[in-house]
Amino acid sequence: MMRMDALRKAWNELPLVSLEEMLRGRVPLIVAPHPDDETLGCGGLIAQLCAAGTPPHVVILTDGCLSHPNSVTHPPEKLRHMREEEAREALHVLGLPHGYTWFLGHADHEMPSAGPAYQFAARRIAGICESHGCNLIIAPWQHDPHTDHVAAATLAEHVAVREGLPLLSYPISGWALPDETEVDELPAHGYRLDIAEQIDLKQQAIMTHQSQYGDVIHDCRGNASPEMDVVMAVMRRPVETYLAS
Repeated sequence: MMRMDALRKAWNELPLVSLEEMLRGRVPLIVAPHPDDETLGCGGLIAQLCAAGTPPHVVILTDGCLSHPNSVTHPPEKLRHMREEEAREALHVLGLPHGYTWFLGHADHEMPSAGPAYQFAARRIAGICESHGCNLIIAPWQHDPHTDHVAAATLAEHVAVREGLPLLSYPISGWALPDETEVDELPAHGYRLDIAEQIDLKQQAIMTHQSQYGDVIHDCRGNASPEMDVVMAVMRRPVETYLAS
């Protein structure tokens, strides 16, 4: 067990590496729980890969339709379509070509961690890896405090183990866990990817998620919170953190 203050300190001391040093020729598949997590967690990585002519495949698991559950102006069906289009636009900003994004369409807050729907998602991800030569899975950190993030991490680990693929994890909401929180985690191993040249592009891509970070929904608070302020401050750093299993 480790306290989050000690774990975050270790994250901030991971070696700063280039894209080539982190991937070592591997072709990643990026798994995102919601439309916007791909940009928050991996926007700099995606931009670097696209600029290098090796765009990654991105799988977005849920529709994100419950980000503003009490909104009258933006009910779930409207948000479902809005958030998918925002993700497409954000990935376009980062340079991802058409045909590299997969939306599995699971209901927000209901990403399965077992059962037929879970197995179907696992087969889809494994099939994408096989069809497109992806030999590295990048997915959310298993202790991010959101059920869909936990389910996404479980799913990615399941596929990685079954297919014999390495796994890297990216924390998002875990950055805002209280210092005294203890998690069942070994001392950190992994990388800080240098994204200094991509940070402006990443911020531009984040802001295409207007339903989440723009002033467009006024009748429901959504994800605005002191914790989210902490997360967004991290996302403005010129590095991205990737943890090795």
